[in-house]
Amino acid sequence: MTRGPEPDDHFARIYAERADAYEAMTSREDYKGNLPATLAGICDTEGMDIVDLGSGTGRLAAMLAPKAHSVAAFDLSPAMLRVADCRLRAGGLENWRTAVADHRGIPLPGACADVVLSGWSLVYTVVWYPETWQQELYRALREIQRVLRPGGTVVVFETMGTGHETPNPPADLLPYFGALEDAGFLSTWFRTDFRFADEEEAKSMTTFFCGDEIADAIQGDAPAILPECTGVWWRRY
Repeated sequence: MTRGPEPDDHFARIYAERADAYEAMTSREDYKGNLPATLAGICDTEGMDIVDLGSGTGRLAAMLAPKAHSVAAFDLSPAMLRVADCRLRAGGLENWRTAVADHRGIPLPGACADVVLSGWSLVYTVVWYPETWQQELYRALREIQRVLRPGGTVVVFETMGTGHETPNPPADLLPYFGALEDAGFLSTWFRTDFRFADEEEAKSMTTFFCGDEIADAIQGDAPAILPECTGVWWRRY
């Protein structure tokens, strides 16, 4: 059996115990709206059946549900999905569902989705399985391909460096990024900077996730900007 996150894993604890703090932090991210603009340039999501893997607190699901035909949002953390449920209900829509599920076991029939998204989450098949990450990654990619209709698109977002104005990805993720490219994915990057009311708010809302050192990268006083680079990889099947 493959090994999952350790009980003291920093991010697993946050997803289980601090979903509201995570939601508050990410609500300040991408204040210029570069993410939806980038996604729109990759594929059409209007009227589509969308699967959101590693949905977390429902950021992508809530963004896309108003114009999608349907959105199925999955995550390993029930706490994160409870926040996602609240966001989606607040939109007054009924074209969505959430469930606890893994990238490697999507509870959907084959060929049912036009677009599959994985926002900052496919990476955990790598970091939580250091000895077998390639097998786990390709299991997830095969499962994604299974649920996509012919001509469907998979889009993966990952960090390229918080606190940096140009890409500075974690060195231990470079083999993973290379594996995506070897699997036929195209890629680019864009800025998803955070904007906070002031430096105090920036520190209070990011330290729990990013660590104390991120404070040095905060720019300005009011508003305070925390630069961030995000990578996107996509492939049409």
